[in-house]
Amino acid sequence: VQLQASGGGLVQAGGSLRLSCAPSRRLFSSHLMGWFRQAPGKEREFVAAIRWGSGRTYYADSVKDRFTISKDGAKNTGYLQMDILKPDDTAGYYCAYATSYSTRESDYNFLGQGTQVTVSS
Repeated sequence: VQLQASGGGLVQAGGSLRLSCAPSRRLFSSHLMGWFRQAPGKEREFVAAIRWGSGRTYYADSVKDRFTISKDGAKNTGYLQMDILKPDDTAGYYCAYATSYSTRESDYNFLGQGTQVTVSS
């Protein structure tokens, strides 16, 4: 499964962006779609995940109450709505899928390019 992230860009602090992730084939209801990000010189970190079947969501503490992960099953597309963006949110954002919930990068399949988000102060 290829997962292509899109929707990144340059935004001022306090602004919003919505990222999209379109898998190359339909995910199973048991799958999770996750978002990770990697800033220059830092390790890739978990941002959020959503169970494809139930829609249950999970967030990193750093983005809770600012980011919202969602899905459109009919379009087989996942989204990451990012509000109240901060300069610390600047990173390459990647979507991936997993077969069970985890925040560990190694438990996800990353098959696709990320999208760059840059937040200016």
